[in-house]
Amino acid sequence: MDIKTFKQQIPPRKAILGIDYGEKRLGTAVSDLLWLVASSHKTIFRSAFEQDISALRQLIEEKEIGAIVYGLPLQMDGSEGETAAAVRKFAAAVNERIPLPYLFWDERLSSKAVENFLIKEADMSRAKRKQILDSSAAAYILQGVLDALRYL
Repeated sequence: MDIKTFKQQIPPRKAILGIDYGEKRLGTAVSDLLWLVASSHKTIFRSAFEQDISALRQLIEEKEIGAIVYGLPLQMDGSEGETAAAVRKFAAAVNERIPLPYLFWDERLSSKAVENFLIKEADMSRAKRKQILDSSAAAYILQGVLDALRYL
């Protein structure tokens, strides 16, 4: 789905959920209802798929989510590798259980950019960075989408 179609499918006055997919953790971020600001939310520690779905369903209900953005980890040349395929498979499986509009967004270097910021600007220790890196990367990805939505 392209971003214009995505925007048309988001219900009014609903937030957007950003997900930074990982095999062990899902970083999450949530937009405000006006789609201006992405805020880090929490990291979901993955276990069984049904438990992942339950955690996502609870988050979607609590935060009034109307759509989902998944970070798509493309290779530096723009091609998709195994991790991108895993993200697409996960998104399709989530959509079967929680049918919301969803979009994939290029996340190349998002975790690195966030980590560099946390080191250089926030002077954060490695232990603290590890705790918030996934949700911060999700916020970085989601903010990219929110910025793009403003120009449509």
